[in-house]
Amino acid sequence: MTTTAEIAKDLVALCKAGNFGESGEKYWADDVVSVEAGGPPGMDPVSRGKDAARGKGEWWANAHDTHSVQVDGPYVNGDQFTVRFVMDVTVKESGQRMQMDEIALYTLRGGKIAEERFFYGG
Repeated sequence: MTTTAEIAKDLVALCKAGNFGESGEKYWADDVVSVEAGGPPGMDPVSRGKDAARGKGEWWANAHDTHSVQVDGPYVNGDQFTVRFVMDVTVKESGQRMQMDEIALYTLRGGKIAEERFFYGG
């Protein structure tokens, strides 16, 4: 069986290589729950299931121009790990450029991500 640390290190390596979608496809459980701290008006901050999580990622990629992403971690504790993402992006609709500082908390069940929860710096 693959350990939490091994999964965490592989997910971070995929993200550092810019393969965010691949990391989800590889590690999301079919019933994954993805929880955002906020989001655009009218969008549910909780996505349930692999299709919904994939759709949220596709929305993000289509709505933003990403200039850079720094990926730090992982930081492992039991069946959970965190990863820090520091992003420089431009919102396509408004043209607003912004820096985001985000911590993702992943909880594993059976070697898959059962829940991912995102926290944003103020």
